[in-house]
Amino acid sequence: MSGSTDYFGSENEIFRNKELLQVSHLPDGDRIIGREDELTNLANAIKPATRGNTPNNVLVYGKTGTGKSLCSKFITNQAIERAKGNDVSIGVAYVDCLQESTETQAVQSAGHQLNDQTETDISIPHSGLSTAEYYRRLWQIIDTRYDVALIILDEVDKIEDDDILMQLSRAVESGKLTESTVGVIGISNKVRYKDSLDERIKSSLCEREYVFSPYDATQIREILRSRSDAFHEGVLEDGVVPRVAALAAREHGDARKAIDILRFAGEIAEENDFERVTESCVDQAHEREETSRLAELISKSPSHAKLVLEAMALLTQQKEGDDAPVTTNEVYDLYKRLCDRDQSDHLKLRRVRDILSELEFLSIIEQERKWAGKGKGNYMENRLIDDPEVIIAACNESD
Repeated sequence: MSGSTDYFGSENEIFRNKELLQVSHLPDGDRIIGREDELTNLANAIKPATRGNTPNNVLVYGKTGTGKSLCSKFITNQAIERAKGNDVSIGVAYVDCLQESTETQAVQSAGHQLNDQTETDISIPHSGLSTAEYYRRLWQIIDTRYDVALIILDEVDKIEDDDILMQLSRAVESGKLTESTVGVIGISNKVRYKDSLDERIKSSLCEREYVFSPYDATQIREILRSRSDAFHEGVLEDGVVPRVAALAAREHGDARKAIDILRFAGEIAEENDFERVTESCVDQAHEREETSRLAELISKSPSHAKLVLEAMALLTQQKEGDDAPVTTNEVYDLYKRLCDRDQSDHLKLRRVRDILSELEFLSIIEQERKWAGKGKGNYMENRLIDDPEVIIAACNESD
């Protein structure tokens, strides 16, 4: 083996602790930049839990990458530690409603996280129980193990049924919990999410509401600098962090995106055996991040949303310029042909209009209503935000 190629070898080590640049990494408090007010608000809302009392239910709004999940996880972890000093036991469950999108899945996930079968003698199987039985076991677990349970419902707007919000926010009032209490932190990217809720849920869930604003370029630069020890000393060129911060601030102040770009830049330097991470690496990383982000968004979209997006990308390629607009009717005609290609039944035009609106919300496309002329009414122009080739590549990657 002495003459064989070492595929894991590298002359130049770039990363010292790459974990600091993972989205899943929960940093220490001094690494959470520009969110002091938000952390204070969340702490005040759930402070009663640290004394064994019922916390306020909270609804947190803000665009992707504004620190909503990060701050919610951090402050609930800190609440657990503070409560120990008061001889109070707090349990925390984090439910990703994008993945656990049904009421049953969400309750099962919360129960599984809060349970310790050796202590409760209660099992939480991944399937096979009714929703009512999952709830019954969840209440048992909370009453047996904790004084207070805090349940974070991330991307709560993706839950198919709002019943879970009613059940959790009124568990004590309805007598489901007798020894313990529970608090809910709902996180949503949709500022108008509350408007869609039943009035009874609004009154019990939305006791405190907080909006997380996008980060500015200075805050993003500080966030990146606070994590620069993910790299070995001296490998980041001086212009790298300001360049990443400028790109991310220009695109809606998304700190998660900024951290991804910085990590990708390091990976590109590593793959090319560079001694340092350069601004050129950042530009390449930005392109990679766009494809990665789109692939993730598209992979989680329903099959017909992917077909609508593919139709838009193909039409844009046929026109002059990557930002050429296409009308909804043009998209619909090509979408139907793509459905025929895939031997799939197509949706009605009204539903395709809804899909296009959802794609605009996800910042994949832009829409503008146009006046067709007297007696002809209005029509919608749709534009891709990203290069159509990037969109098609992301569509292919998600298949």
